[in-house]
Amino acid sequence: MKPLDLAESRTWRRFAAGFALTAAGLLAGYLALAALVDPYDSGRSRLLSAGGVRPQGPRTAAASRGRDPAFTGAIIGNSHIQLIEPGRLSASTGVPFVQLAVPATGPGEQFLLLDWYLRHHPNPAALVVAADAYWCTDDPALPNAKPFPFWLFSDSVPAYLRGLMRFSVAQEVAGRIGWLLRGRRAYARADGWWDYEPDYLRQGYADDPRLVADRDKPAPDAPDPGRAGPFPAAERFAALLARVPAATPVLLVFPPVYAPGLPRPGTPRAAAEEACKDAVRAALGTHPVSAVLDWRRDRPELHDSAQFFDQTHYRHPLAHQLTDAIGASLRRLLQWKPRPE
Repeated sequence: MKPLDLAESRTWRRFAAGFALTAAGLLAGYLALAALVDPYDSGRSRLLSAGGVRPQGPRTAAASRGRDPAFTGAIIGNSHIQLIEPGRLSASTGVPFVQLAVPATGPGEQFLLLDWYLRHHPNPAALVVAADAYWCTDDPALPNAKPFPFWLFSDSVPAYLRGLMRFSVAQEVAGRIGWLLRGRRAYARADGWWDYEPDYLRQGYADDPRLVADRDKPAPDAPDPGRAGPFPAAERFAALLARVPAATPVLLVFPPVYAPGLPRPGTPRAAAEEACKDAVRAALGTHPVSAVLDWRRDRPELHDSAQFFDQTHYRHPLAHQLTDAIGASLRRLLQWKPRPE
């Protein structure tokens, strides 16, 4: 191969430098545009804020909802608390609630959402936090099973800018620009209410024999791997509660489980589950105005198969009962003043 002469070498160097500068300029221009557009209405840029986001899933919509000053109460959890209707709870308590439940999340993602909410509501009127079996992991990393936009809720500017460089985010930047240019826009629900019943019915959970058989399968006697303790989620929960004002009521909810999914008394699974709940209760006990609503135990309502799609996802009648019980507990807490230290 003939070596490049000096002139050709200079030409290639100029081309490479020009290419690198052009690419860097395009990247910088995109990042500037994306930051300005603020595709998920995170509040980092207010110039093009439209008071919400276009219809989308709760993973990204929570950035806008979680900072909305109209909602002084929040519901934190996953699909096991998703059917608690914020409007019904608001009417019961007088506290305007936002539903920040995100399906298929565990304590790691939920604590980040609670952190986001507290950063924008340093003095909330009330908090409802749902703890399920995912809180019983013994992994201190609190790993997530499904993708989650941690960058969107991060307080790190570099992490946020790296997140903006994702292809799906670039698509949302373009989508939001088009949405902002429309005269009449469709908004995602501000309070986060998302009824999963139609989705479960379409998938046959009400009457598909295979799915019904799965729902009726009894829980094993042994605990699931990695869920017998210790319980680092409880420690993280206590650390977050230290940032909540002493007068703010915090209600911890253990959501209901269909009776066959509950552990048999006296089994290692029952002991592990109770140990996990005790650890989370102890964390909650560090907050002066708090209570536990435990529906993850044997109750008459939990033996009615018509109330459940599967062992952990319940239907509207049971959701309404639970919402009313949450409301009653919160009303008691709202009348309870912490003792001065």
